[in-house]
Amino acid sequence: MNSEKVARRGLARRQRASRVVLVLLAAGSANLLAGVAQASPLLDSRVNQQSIGETICRPGYADTVALPFEQAMAHKHRLLAQHGIDVDDGPSYALDQRVPVVLGGSPHAEANLDLLPWAGHAGERRKVRLTVQLKRCVCGGQISLATAQAVISGDWVHEYERFTRMACGANTASKLMTKSDDSH
Repeated sequence: MNSEKVARRGLARRQRASRVVLVLLAAGSANLLAGVAQASPLLDSRVNQQSIGETICRPGYADTVALPFEQAMAHKHRLLAQHGIDVDDGPSYALDQRVPVVLGGSPHAEANLDLLPWAGHAGERRKVRLTVQLKRCVCGGQISLATAQAVISGDWVHEYERFTRMACGANTASKLMTKSDDSH
């Protein structure tokens, strides 16, 4: 199976998840969406909107919960074999976390692990850029953790441009608070 087929399969899975998110949003169920995201087997139960300051927004958090390198490589080799990809082609693929640890994804859940090609429109390099931006937005208070999780586990390729163009981060949150203080 080539990288294009793996990417298409992952994209189809994310599109199905995205449709569920859109239906929930259309129904005006933002609270339900947060509940669905928090109940997912892809997620780490220790991470929620209330705990982000002590977990994902704390510098170094991901290093404390990430899979050890040897375990990660064992998972990657298993997935390469499952997808029929020769181990010699392995460097072209990343062990992807459908919901990255820095967005509250479970580092140990088998269901949270997949392969993505490193390159391309739906590749791991772009997903990592989006993940970093979503984390900044969550930690800066611009979007909820549940929204970030829904974006990254859904059709993230489609959402990439919108979320990577957002101004997020601690500096943005401070500016927003200062502007609201000035208006009173």
